[in-house]
Amino acid sequence: MIWLLGVIHVLVCIVLIAVVLLQQGKSADLAGAFGGQGSQTAFGPRGAANLLTRVTTWAAVIFMLTSIGLTVMIQRHSGPRSALSGIKSTQSSPAKPGK
Repeated sequence: MIWLLGVIHVLVCIVLIAVVLLQQGKSADLAGAFGGQGSQTAFGPRGAANLLTRVTTWAAVIFMLTSIGLTVMIQRHSGPRSALSGIKSTQSSPAKPGK
């Protein structure tokens, strides 16, 4: 099950990278090259989300869920461990009180 979730995680990563790289930036038109706002403004009206933004959103959600799922499954598989579990303690006994 961990392997299946890991393969799904890697495939979602590849899809997420590809979709993000295919998207057009906010100021990707010619006016953006010269410092202008272009047709899209920072706080102006935004059109409906196109297919790439929807795929990006769903890929990001699936990426987060598979990340959490892998973390939980690997933790359950390997058992709880501490970073200091393999170190032997070298504590000395307390000093005996003098008379």
